[in-house]
Amino acid sequence: MRDFLMKLYVRAQIFREDNGQDLIEYVLVVALIALAATAGMGVVASKINTAFGNVGNKLVNYTS
Repeated sequence: MRDFLMKLYVRAQIFREDNGQDLIEYVLVVALIALAATAGMGVVASKINTAFGNVGNKLVNYTS
């Protein structure tokens, strides 16, 4: 009976510990940041492409 109670106590302690909770929260925050960065890259990439296109057009106009 004592072994059974000891095993039950150990299992209860395992469920009581919350060391992994912080790690899960950090993973969720990093995933949210990565998702936002990925979603925003399309807009940023198109604006950078437009800016370089404008610079290229101005260089062509000034050199010809």
